[in-house]
Amino acid sequence: MVGITPLRRLAHPRELLRQFTPNWFTVNMGTGIVFLMLAQFPYPVPGIKAAAHVLFWMDAVLFSFFLLLFAARWLFFFDDALPLLRHPVQSMFLGALPMALIPLVNGLVAFHAHSALAVALASRLWWVDVGLSLISSWLVPWQQFMTQEHALERMTGVWLLPVVPAEVAASSGGILALHLPPAAAQTVVIAGYCLWGISVPIALGILTVLYLRLALHKLPPKELGVSTWLSLGPIGTGAFALQTLGHATSHLFASGPMHSLSLIAAPLGTVGALVLWGLGLWWLVTSIALTLRQSCTELPFNLGWWGFTFPVGVYIAATFALGANTGLTFFPAFGAVLTIGLVGAWAYVLARSAHGLWHGHLIHAPCLLKKDAHRAESVHLAGTLASR
Repeated sequence: MVGITPLRRLAHPRELLRQFTPNWFTVNMGTGIVFLMLAQFPYPVPGIKAAAHVLFWMDAVLFSFFLLLFAARWLFFFDDALPLLRHPVQSMFLGALPMALIPLVNGLVAFHAHSALAVALASRLWWVDVGLSLISSWLVPWQQFMTQEHALERMTGVWLLPVVPAEVAASSGGILALHLPPAAAQTVVIAGYCLWGISVPIALGILTVLYLRLALHKLPPKELGVSTWLSLGPIGTGAFALQTLGHATSHLFASGPMHSLSLIAAPLGTVGALVLWGLGLWWLVTSIALTLRQSCTELPFNLGWWGFTFPVGVYIAATFALGANTGLTFFPAFGAVLTIGLVGAWAYVLARSAHGLWHGHLIHAPCLLKKDAHRAESVHLAGTLASR
């Protein structure tokens, strides 16, 4: 029975709350993008849409569970939660929360567009996500600039996580807008373009620095080896957002002051997406090569392995959209191949993560290491003095 005891690696069950980190929302990001890509799979597969719908509800339950745990950490262990903001790696994963919510927003639209209640809920959740994305986009960089210790040789793709949520919300806005009343839909689209501008240029700047870091300091540490795959995230989402927003603009602004924009937004979105898709292809091949190189020596499993899922998934989403907008059969075929690989990676990483959550060895907050060490030293010293 010892082997199946939940959380047996933790000193106490309350450590599940005290050491719960936002990294766990990457599980929702990966699961969310999987069910969305299965729902868009371009070839007929029996039961694939039903499977996607089941995964949607599973992801909703998981997200609610993780959100409860994360909120409980701040409520019951506020002093132990604050160091998260100062940690140079863990703080970056605060961006995972809004990115985890967007697949659920898109899922409500994809699976329940016939329900006015579902669309209204999706709209409200989208605006909540926009707020969370903006907080992430400003709060975490502010902490980087003011309180955290960074160096170029320690820089990895996780720097992208706080700034990418805004463009993830933008890509969703183009989808959601087509199901809203005209005035609300136009507001969402305009906000979407602003969100794209907040995120994509900064993300491309970070990618430039990441290229420099790889050239000067070579491969990242093994525990962050998968982080190179995060480069696909802003590229894929940026390309996808240009297409969803362009498509929505062509429908929603056919008359009025922005009529001329409605004529060019969709084709410009496709052209821009093609350019970004090419950049993404370079990073995809590079990430595969770097991972194969590092896998010669064993890569330790951690929640960073979810980087194999969401970034690839949004690149697939951009690929499927390009197939629809260009009519080229290459894009859906290539996207289908990547989707098969995505599902395989998701299944493997999910199984390893579930095992780590059940036993507790993945419940670990690096931002508390110094604090816990100091606390243990104080307890030891007090015990030594008492024994004397």
